[in-house]
Amino acid sequence: MITADRMAAVDRNAEYLGVPRKQLMESSGNAIAREVREIASPGAKTAVVAGRGNNGGDAFVAVRFLDDYDVSVHLLGRAETIGTDIARENWDALQQAEYDTTEVTDSRTLDLPDCDVIVDAMLGTGVTGALREPAATAAERINKSDATVLAVDVPSGVNADTGNAAGTAVEADRVVTFHDAKPGLDDLDADVTVVDIGIPSAAEYVVGPGDLRTVRGDVGGRVFVIGGGPFTGAPALAGQSALRVGAELSFVAAPDTVAGEIQGYAEDLIVQPYEGDRLVPEQVDGLVETAESYDDTVVLGPGLGNADETVEAAVQFLESFSGRAVVDADALPAVPNLDTEATLICTPNRKELAELGGPETDDLRDVTDEIESLADDLGHVVLAKGATDVISDGERTRVVRTGNTGMKVGGTGDVLAGIVAGLFGTADAFDTACVGSYVNGRAGDLLYDERGEGLLASDMLETVPTAMWGDDDE
Repeated sequence: MITADRMAAVDRNAEYLGVPRKQLMESSGNAIAREVREIASPGAKTAVVAGRGNNGGDAFVAVRFLDDYDVSVHLLGRAETIGTDIARENWDALQQAEYDTTEVTDSRTLDLPDCDVIVDAMLGTGVTGALREPAATAAERINKSDATVLAVDVPSGVNADTGNAAGTAVEADRVVTFHDAKPGLDDLDADVTVVDIGIPSAAEYVVGPGDLRTVRGDVGGRVFVIGGGPFTGAPALAGQSALRVGAELSFVAAPDTVAGEIQGYAEDLIVQPYEGDRLVPEQVDGLVETAESYDDTVVLGPGLGNADETVEAAVQFLESFSGRAVVDADALPAVPNLDTEATLICTPNRKELAELGGPETDDLRDVTDEIESLADDLGHVVLAKGATDVISDGERTRVVRTGNTGMKVGGTGDVLAGIVAGLFGTADAFDTACVGSYVNGRAGDLLYDERGEGLLASDMLETVPTAMWGDDDE
């Protein structure tokens, strides 16, 4: 099963992996034509009612595979408003080859012929809510027809995830859906065929630009970085990168001995000093109160140092905190055997992964099962950092292939922690970790041609917004 949103992400990821959407449309159209052949014999009168998106584009392709049928195409709307280039190309191909096509600009002019088969290609899986005109009238006329109705991907007006309809919906006899079954099709009184259209399995396993839709549009809120002491740059990088993906405010709680230095890195950070030169248990209650009072997403670890009392404080914080936290670097030793209600994303490098009880290896791709087992044992999401990042929640596991050798430089993990924290709360912990890892690696990739092995973590602060919000077509 795959939801409509996830299907859209996988479709985009397939293109990212080198399978053009136009190629997938050819496969989809061929599948529709095969279903028509299952329903009726050559020569049967067939009407295609098409929308102006890729659902309609799939049907335009199908028409070219049905030359031995009597096919008419009814486009709902003007051809110049077809929404995608590939759908428009396939419509234009029908015009050049002089197929029987009509533009329906007024629902009152929709004239469906008496026919054997009607192909409903008005709206696809990504459209929800009540049908608008002229689709609503078209659905009513389709439902009154005696023809066998074949819906493309999902009957128009039916929610692909729930099977519900907000108003009039096409009553399909058969549905041809692509790549995987949609949850909402289970309860329909229709025969459903699932067709493989050539989307590689890696499009679901490798995190790509399609996954950005998981978090875009909902970013905001506050990030609270608890870091600094022996080191000052790490918490500043984490706090700034959270802002770069859309956090509204970024706070850094740090010892007063280094608070001024951290503030000096960026005026956009709000630095909150506490007494001492490192994090110790006495500060924990106040930090937990601050974080929970404002529903902050916490980044715990950057630059804290590994003093025993600091690790003890990290354990105490996580066992007292019930919100969202990214646990990084010096705070990671607090995670094993932790009793917490907090939702954690742990971001170990290869050495830290081994110290958590995971595998010790130079290539994380070889040990994805072991990382999944570790995440299951810990009860938290693990984002293992390497040449290829591996993310697991103990049940699901995915990989991220963005990034480059220039990112071996210190500080890129701190940027990652801040990115993940800035996105946390917009999706579940697993999806957040996946997208955060992808954005971090892509931010580095955008710099590599210019900076190469001279890339700095602070340079990435400039490219994080483009990696997150810019054009994702590569």
